[in-house]
Amino acid sequence: MDKKIINTASTPTDKPDFQSSNAQSSNTYQRHGRTTAIDDHSDLQVLKRIKRYLLPKDFTISPALLDEIVAGYDIGDPLADALAAQSIKFAKPLQHTILGDSPNNKLTNNDLVNNPSFSALTEQFSSHPDWFDPKLAQIGAVAYRRYPLMLIWLLRNVALMAGYSIPALSLPLIQTGALMHDALPRLMRTYAYILAVSEHPSSNMSTRNQNKPIDQVLAIGSEGWRQSIQVRQIHTLVRQNLLKGKGYAATGVIPNAEQHHNPDGSWNTDYWGIPINQTDMIATHLQFSLLIMRGLRLLGARISTEEAEGILHLWNLASYWMGVDLDRLPKDEAACWEWLYTYLSIQQLDFKMGQPLAKALHDLPRQLMGEDNRRGRFVEMVNASVTRTLVGDDIGDGLDLPKSKIRFGVLSSVPILFALDTARQHNASVAHKLEAFRAKRQDNMNWWLKKNDDYYK
Repeated sequence: MDKKIINTASTPTDKPDFQSSNAQSSNTYQRHGRTTAIDDHSDLQVLKRIKRYLLPKDFTISPALLDEIVAGYDIGDPLADALAAQSIKFAKPLQHTILGDSPNNKLTNNDLVNNPSFSALTEQFSSHPDWFDPKLAQIGAVAYRRYPLMLIWLLRNVALMAGYSIPALSLPLIQTGALMHDALPRLMRTYAYILAVSEHPSSNMSTRNQNKPIDQVLAIGSEGWRQSIQVRQIHTLVRQNLLKGKGYAATGVIPNAEQHHNPDGSWNTDYWGIPINQTDMIATHLQFSLLIMRGLRLLGARISTEEAEGILHLWNLASYWMGVDLDRLPKDEAACWEWLYTYLSIQQLDFKMGQPLAKALHDLPRQLMGEDNRRGRFVEMVNASVTRTLVGDDIGDGLDLPKSKIRFGVLSSVPILFALDTARQHNASVAHKLEAFRAKRQDNMNWWLKKNDDYYK
């Protein structure tokens, strides 16, 4: 297992290579204010690590991929946006239409059934696409759910926290108040979604809740399927509200800079592109799949090549259901790293904008346990240490996260988890005991959901 990437020491590196052309040499890809030159962040630790350890030695940024990423800024979710423009909320009607469980056994009204956008969504959610391999997805789901403590660590301290340094991802959250004023509910709802996506037949989640057990990962009608529809609707409503200037939660939180919105308060698409656009949705897809998978490996988990492929395959379907254009998704792990490196290379960074979100997430343990609670302070230090160790000190400093002298203690999990995973692979009795421990630990970590979410009660 490659552990070199977790070393936070800066190492000399060349600036990103770029296959220039006459068109690209004039930086025509910088047609949005959010887009920087490709070498502006060459000293960013996470980019150095990706290039040194995860990309081919002869890697160069592809002009075609660069153009595709930038073009995606201006594309939202055409099908769902068309319904939103008609003030149609599609989540519940779509589920009722497909499952045939409408109240009084009546289908959705004919106007909606005959709506071409609604019909297209109905077709998309009625069956799995031909490319979906349920066996591969289940292999990925089992591996993804195997490490509950690591999963929540990596969700909050890598996938979410690292994204806060990118204002194009942070601003929609700040404008709506998400993960700032209601940090715990928002975090746990996100956690619930990744649990729903990775639910598999042997996880016993449905059986425990007296629901019909799912027959395969992301089955039609499963909780992951339902939540994907719901999340897609939420994203659509947020996108439309921001475009209309209805997000005011950022007032007084971040500077009222001109690029944040137009004079009338509406979203500045020239600067940021469409909110929650195709490109940023793919970045989120990789936060939940690629980055969590990589984090598991770095913390000692033995994720096989097939399991890694399964995790990406699992999230490909979830992202496709959430409105991501399948043709835009990277096809394999190597392509994912190339995509992520290219994306990060041109994103404007603004740590000041991300600090309110980072603080809200960082302060959760003491808010729950009490300001003077030593355990709460310790958990906060551990969380900050995970971010600094796996993402980098430059981002940790920028987000104003505390720096512990013993922060590398989080790496004590590496030999422990590696040894347990090795034993699991070679001893059925150990595997059974570890699965029982995992299930109990997972159940304990769902404490908020068991109090507030019908599915997890």
